[in-house]
Amino acid sequence: MLQGKVAVITGASRGIGRAIALAMAENGATVIINYNGSAQRAEAVQQEILEKGGKAFVYQCNVSDYAATEQFIQDVIGEHGRIDILVNNAGITRDGLLMRMSEEDFDAVLDTNLKGTFHTIRFVARQMLKQKGGRIINLSSVSGITGNAGQANYSASKAGVIGLTKAVARELASRHITVNAIAPGFIETEMTDVLGEAVKAEAVKQIPLGAFGKPEDIANAAVFLASDQAAYITGQVIRVDGGMAM
Repeated sequence: MLQGKVAVITGASRGIGRAIALAMAENGATVIINYNGSAQRAEAVQQEILEKGGKAFVYQCNVSDYAATEQFIQDVIGEHGRIDILVNNAGITRDGLLMRMSEEDFDAVLDTNLKGTFHTIRFVARQMLKQKGGRIINLSSVSGITGNAGQANYSASKAGVIGLTKAVARELASRHITVNAIAPGFIETEMTDVLGEAVKAEAVKQIPLGAFGKPEDIANAAVFLASDQAAYITGQVIRVDGGMAM
């Protein structure tokens, strides 16, 4: 489905990013595994892909850094010749009630989740324009649609990703570059593992399908949006949330 495509996935060393990297590799893409913190985890994902006969390369970059992101994208283009798919998955949380939230915690989340998404699109778009085609997939969240108490920074960043997705989709559509967002609900990852059992039980009550999703559920949506089957879909927010935000 994605044979011959080069796919850049940010924050691909764990959780949803890891699942997307594995799924795209299984579907034939050459996967660029971006990470910021743990080289060991990123290399483990690469090894998993290689063992299954796929192609994967590891690049370190903090996408909240404008200049570093420009260099990262230039390096990928220089070494692989093209970028067909960009998945903006890198994200952090610094949860806290509004009255106790520091400016630092607000800025850190916006810088990674929203500005990081802008940075990668900014530098990948030029290459996709030259190629006259491409797929950009941004990870938002149901928190960016409905809001979430204790997540003013995270909800704002993910709502911003939706606005950015729609604006860029309009700008790039004439060159056959589609731009869409996926809004996960509660997904079984390290981010949700830290929640207490009582919190998880309460969360499940909000989900019509009655369970947390799996990272593979998000990966399947990303593979679809990256494929030729989704060529006529752009500017959309696909909720993968078990019906939570319907």
